Amino acid sequence: MVEELFNTENQIVNIVLIAISLLLVMGIAIVLFFYFSRNRIKKVQLDKANLEISHQKEIFRSTIITQEKERQRIAQDLHDAISSKLNIVSLNANLLSKNDITLEEANNIGANILKVTNTVLESSRKIAHELLPPTLQKFGLEAAIEELYEELFDTRTFKINYSVNYTQNFLASNLELHLFRIVQELLSNSIKYAEATIISFALETKKNSLYLQYNDNGKGMDLENSHKKKGLGMIGIENRVVILNGKMNIDTSPNNGITVTIELNK
Repeated sequence: MVEELFNTENQIVNIVLIAISLLLVMGIAIVLFFYFSRNRIKKVQLDKANLEISHQKEIFRSTIITQEKERQRIAQDLHDAISSKLNIVSLNANLLSKNDITLEEANNIGANILKVTNTVLESSRKIAHELLPPTLQKFGLEAAIEELYEELFDTRTFKINYSVNYTQNFLASNLELHLFRIVQELLSNSIKYAEATIISFALETKKNSLYLQYNDNGKGMDLENSHKKKGLGMIGIENRVVILNGKMNIDTSPNNGITVTIELNK
């Protein structure tokens, strides 16, 4: 009887020890689970942060490249359209200082100086217009976009469909410039690269949102490989959308044109 009682007590002790051991194992397992889960979460967050940093670096790098290309273009325009012409004015002005020059020669030189000066003024206005469109500065985004499309329509090379329903001052003036440049670059891509003949554009503001949709019937592109061969123009558009805190969607394929949709929310 005593033996049975002793055996029973041993069994109870064994059960208790086994239960305690199981609890310890479960406790250790739970601790390890939370430890590794926390590390995994930290790693995911770190990877996400690194990806975001990498993305920001790429945007910054692309922006710098775009800016440098733009500076080079402006410098070239200034040299070709202004500096060289001013050299001609300078040479003609030196001729006027000669003592043996006749009245007829002086009149011809003066007429030439006037002609070159007018050309320089026109070139200066064109460069200034590209840097900061006066219509945008004076009359706002809607008028500036309408001017863009009217200039394109006057060429009679494209069929243009566009509508603009923009609430004045919906965006700050510096942000309006970014949106204007996006439209300008989309048009440039359609004209120079896509070989489009039909261009459609719609801009609308509703409450706290702005919607822009642009499409053409040009050559389109292969989106799967486009990230490898994006031009500076498209990179510039993407960077400006990021600056505007907007969302952009591109729907295109070879020989099927392109549709670009941009949404901005205040």
